[in-house]
Amino acid sequence: MNTHDKHMQMFCDARLYLVTSQSLSKGRTTLEIVRCALVAGVKLIQLREKDMPLQQYIELAQKVRDLTRPYDCLLIINDRIDIALAVGADGVHLGLDDFPIDAARTIGEDLIIGSSSHNIEEAKAAEDAGASYVNIGPIFTTQTKNWTEEYLGLEGLKQISEHVSIPFTVMGGIKRSHIPELCAAGARTIALVTAVTADANPEKAARELLDEIRCHVIS
Repeated sequence: MNTHDKHMQMFCDARLYLVTSQSLSKGRTTLEIVRCALVAGVKLIQLREKDMPLQQYIELAQKVRDLTRPYDCLLIINDRIDIALAVGADGVHLGLDDFPIDAARTIGEDLIIGSSSHNIEEAKAAEDAGASYVNIGPIFTTQTKNWTEEYLGLEGLKQISEHVSIPFTVMGGIKRSHIPELCAAGARTIALVTAVTADANPEKAARELLDEIRCHVIS
């Protein structure tokens, strides 16, 4: 099994996909949140700091990589494939206006490459371009993304997921109470931000979310 496929197996086994946001962490640093998540058993983290200056982002990425490695936790970098490669991250998540997926695959053969998708056409295009997984969202109302269209909801999730054959994640306003219905709708990897980062006890929140997902996922 090559590195990409091995990491994708780890990706699919992780179930909970924590996405960081220092501005939505109640005054705590992203490093503090990451430490809590790792202790709780989180095995998949995306570093996503949209408003952080580049040099600070690079330095943070290296620190997060150093933290995640001993825990065998996958690290995905949002947007910046150059930073992902520089710090030895396991993957990169690309938005629709970011670095092209096919070009990213050329320079990062073993990287997990994720892509955002908001409809069937975007999801299929990402798969055709060589994405490792697609993120479907936003599912519910969320404060982490500027969004002026309708939220996808469970029906939108079902419609999009039926048209992709690669793994997919779901994201957007997800709380613990949503997990049973999301898993019943076919979700296997739940991506979220504030359900962990804004919780009074991030470690406890992450552990409980992991347990909840594992209770409802149908293998």
